[in-house]
Amino acid sequence: MDIYAQKSRWKLYLGIGGAVIVLISLVYTNFLTDKLAEEERNKANLYLMALEEISKEPKGSCIDCMDCMETALHLATIQANTSIPVILVGEKGEILDAVNLGSEDTLVWQKALQKMKDSGVEPLLGLDYALYYRESNILRQLRFFPLVQLLLIASFVAMGYIGFSTARRAEQNRVWVGMAKETAHQLGTPISAIMAWIEHLKGMLEENEGTEEVLQELHKDVNRLELIADRFSKIGSAPVLEAVNVYEELDLCRSYMQKRAPRKVQFDFPAPDAGDIRIPLNPPLFDWVIENLLRNALDAMEGKGSISAEILEEAGYVSIFIRDTGKGIPASKFKTIFQPGYSTKQRGWGLGLSLSKRIIEDYHKGKIFVKSSEEGKGATFCIQLPKTGVGVGIGHGA
Repeated sequence: MDIYAQKSRWKLYLGIGGAVIVLISLVYTNFLTDKLAEEERNKANLYLMALEEISKEPKGSCIDCMDCMETALHLATIQANTSIPVILVGEKGEILDAVNLGSEDTLVWQKALQKMKDSGVEPLLGLDYALYYRESNILRQLRFFPLVQLLLIASFVAMGYIGFSTARRAEQNRVWVGMAKETAHQLGTPISAIMAWIEHLKGMLEENEGTEEVLQELHKDVNRLELIADRFSKIGSAPVLEAVNVYEELDLCRSYMQKRAPRKVQFDFPAPDAGDIRIPLNPPLFDWVIENLLRNALDAMEGKGSISAEILEEAGYVSIFIRDTGKGIPASKFKTIFQPGYSTKQRGWGLGLSLSKRIIEDYHKGKIFVKSSEEGKGATFCIQLPKTGVGVGIGHGA
């Protein structure tokens, strides 16, 4: 299993864990609110009973002060209600009293009563009165607590994720730049030595034509190594962009890769003189991107098939399409393939497309993505590059 599949699974596990925590919180909070709602209903019933008892005519004389004690108990029950909003309604529907509504205005009471009726509140019916009540503010706030809790947890997780991702990305950038600079530095010394040995061999074997041809090829390969070292040295630095004809540059990449491709692979690229669309490019880095795409296409086709390219000029940018007839890419991997370390090859490092994305997006302010793909039939990559600040000639798609 690759690291990104593991990462996706961990995200799934964390998501399930978070959902379970929220679900438990919801269930427990609902349990508590139901209990509190039942308690408030009982308190409202007691409030109504106490009012009715107090309103009754006193019977007989105060024997052993029992009546006084009962009256005091009823008054204490009524005064104990400091949180539940209640409205006492008479037999004719008139409002007799109301408490805990935040106002003594009868208009406010009437609006509150109408709102209770509209919301479907069933009154508690006594012998002489009807009591309308609604949940206390504490109970209503408790019902919203799981939502508040969810928002707080989500905000905390989001801030933590953004913070860790930013720190990790910054650390990755430092590692990328450090590795690239060190690679360029390490290549520099042996390349210079090889160049010196080639010149020394040329002086020793001037009359040998076969050896001369070998030395020329060696010189080309060393030049290639110098180009690779130059590419690595540009990682982490702002490269110099120049106006380049994209048709000509694309054909240079095609020419280099076609010589190294199997004979059964056909290349269908636009001719270098098919148009004159000039866009700001750093040729060594841009060539690196195209070569990565072509190399991946060759690997996907396993020795036979076709690779084609198309250039389209649109408002503000130029699109370059690279198509192959290889294995294709699953839709679920369209974004994953550009992440460092992802590779389907047993010996692959998974850095080619990641570097390509960095070169196009960070250094050329463009975009690179999988335009379309079908497993078993091939894939199409798209590179979009801005034309900003460059005089654009007349071009057309191939």
